[in-house]
Amino acid sequence: MEFEYRRVLAGGSVASQLTHDSEHLRGNPLGDPHLRAHPLLVPECGAAGLPLVVVLVGFTGFGHKVLNKGSLWEENLPERIDRLLAAGSIPPAVYLWPSCETRMGGSQYLDSVGTGAYESMLLHELIPAAEQALGCGGSGRRVVVGKSSGGYGALTLTMRNPGYFAAAGSHAGDMGFDMSHFRGFADALNCWKRYGGPAAFLEQITRLPAIGNLEHAGIEALAMAACYSPNPAAPLGCDLPLDPATGEIHHQVFVRWLEHDPLRMLEQAECVASLRRLQALYLDAGERDEFALQWGLRRFQARLAQLDLPARIEFFDGGHFGMDHRYEASLPFLLSSLTSATVVD
Repeated sequence: MEFEYRRVLAGGSVASQLTHDSEHLRGNPLGDPHLRAHPLLVPECGAAGLPLVVVLVGFTGFGHKVLNKGSLWEENLPERIDRLLAAGSIPPAVYLWPSCETRMGGSQYLDSVGTGAYESMLLHELIPAAEQALGCGGSGRRVVVGKSSGGYGALTLTMRNPGYFAAAGSHAGDMGFDMSHFRGFADALNCWKRYGGPAAFLEQITRLPAIGNLEHAGIEALAMAACYSPNPAAPLGCDLPLDPATGEIHHQVFVRWLEHDPLRMLEQAECVASLRRLQALYLDAGERDEFALQWGLRRFQARLAQLDLPARIEFFDGGHFGMDHRYEASLPFLLSSLTSATVVD
């Protein structure tokens, strides 16, 4: 979609957007836009030769939301980064927030016949376009980081694409699906029952006066199914991991979800090899995470230790929401790990 925005922040950084028309998203199964505006933050010193930090938003996040303020007195993330840059707390870099949302709430930053080719769009179109336009990033100079589903995307994109990113960070990223997703399935069932079934709920969601916890669980389960267990022949375009009428778990479907769990991906030698190529890996989660992602991270941490795979892992006093302050821990660590070379490919 067309979107014009430019703002000089207090520390001198310029917030704007990069409009990109994606061939990979043309004709996507959900009919979502292929022309999108992707927020950018360029430091006062300019972009040339700087690293590129790709920041992935969580489920239901989207481009315009990145630039909005939730409160008159609170910083949004671009403002926070601008303040850190001005204070010298983080090295200069260019920041890009890809708009990879879908009408179901999110794409999990992967290619799926249920949602579209978002991984291909991001890695083969958008990032190269940003690097060419701004003269930043390139081999050895790309960082990917995100929170929640964005943290999941940062981690799994790195695991699937060896050498593409030099450093990766995940704040409360999805993992341990057998615990985290099951916590929301009962609410998803209650949501679908309230609105007349999954299809009826999906048809009504854009007209609802508010989206509460119940509705969030309902749309999240549908979105994850579109990403992890797509089936173009099914009425919803995906196979659900549970029976909406009885609540019976479809284990043969959930097994397909588990194939995308970072915990299971660690069982694949090529994914482990990809993580070994990183110059830095940062992972954290709150001890009161509402989706139990701290327990998924503890399991992940134990497996990294078994593999002798280095990572900086932290558990903080907090929950799943209001995590922007965690970037103040991850960004200095990730950016300081990059080589001094300024190669742009």
